[in-house]
Amino acid sequence: MKLLRKSDQALEQNITQPLIPRSETRHAWARCARYLCGRVITVGLTVLVGVYVAIWVSNIGGYADAQRRHDVRSETTYRLFMQMGTHLVSLPADEKHAVIEGYVTEAFKAADLDQPFIVRSFRYFRDAFSFNLGESTRKSRAGSHNVLDILLDRMPRTLSIFAAANLITFLLALLSASFLSRRYGSFIDRIAAVLVPLFAAPPWFHGIFLIVLFAAVLKVLPFGGYVDVPLPTTSIGYALSYLKHMILPVMACVLGTLPMALYTNRSLFLIHSAEDYVELAKAKGLREARLQSRYILRPVLPTIITSFVLITMISWQGIILTEHVFAWPGIGELLVEAISGIEVNIVIGLVTLFAYLLGISVFALDLVYVSVDPRVTLGKRGGR
Repeated sequence: MKLLRKSDQALEQNITQPLIPRSETRHAWARCARYLCGRVITVGLTVLVGVYVAIWVSNIGGYADAQRRHDVRSETTYRLFMQMGTHLVSLPADEKHAVIEGYVTEAFKAADLDQPFIVRSFRYFRDAFSFNLGESTRKSRAGSHNVLDILLDRMPRTLSIFAAANLITFLLALLSASFLSRRYGSFIDRIAAVLVPLFAAPPWFHGIFLIVLFAAVLKVLPFGGYVDVPLPTTSIGYALSYLKHMILPVMACVLGTLPMALYTNRSLFLIHSAEDYVELAKAKGLREARLQSRYILRPVLPTIITSFVLITMISWQGIILTEHVFAWPGIGELLVEAISGIEVNIVIGLVTLFAYLLGISVFALDLVYVSVDPRVTLGKRGGR
């Protein structure tokens, strides 16, 4: 084994040549800091613009404001008649109208509906980034009507599905693409090339078929929800029930994102496998495992990560309907409920949350490049 390792090291010294000349770089970290600061500013401005546009879109061309004014007027008028009773009914029409309008005007001020939307949009914009979005008619499991508490209550359920599905997708796509690229043109490679596009459907579409197969026909998994009813009495029972309800949503998300990731990774592996330095390594007798990890995987990994991050961003859209299909009480299901109930503050909070996640994903991608791209090295030995 030692002889093989020494042989591989000798081959690498003969084969590999740095893509960028190594030189002493005193200001490597300073350049990195300037670059990351620039990226923070760029991504931050993008998030700001996206959130403000979303605030305008959430108003649905003024329909949301009109609906809220109608609800406030109806509730105020009903409450007024319940309090004043026959006294209000006995008033002349002009006086009765004046009394009602006075109370309605006060109710509009209390609900922040007395100013034009363009003025309130900047207030929404300011409050959105601190999630100071007031109260909602909905409530969290703890009984709070605060919008931030409701979002924090739903967020862990969505992240549990999202994180599990994306981790499985990344590993399966990477390993399967490497396996297929080494067997290019074989029977299994041709079968995969045909089947992968056929399964390229959104997660919610796969979810419907999974429910029919595993819940309705085989009756081995639940139709939806996040835990059994009645609730398990022990912590272990609750955790096992939660994991059992996660299986179908996670499978749907994996089936919805894996085909695109697998097809992309396979193409990248095939392209880099045909490079001259890889052919030279093969001719020199470098071991297959070392060849795959050092000369194919590492150069292609930054592109794979970029593609995966883009697929991850797209999957945020798919998880909304996926949660709705499985009645999974996460932020996707909350967004559907908020839109149908015209809860503008919840919609704005969710859009801001998605914008934060998008910005964090893009910024994290830049940081990952430093650790996975063989052409990027920082420090005294850093390349340019």
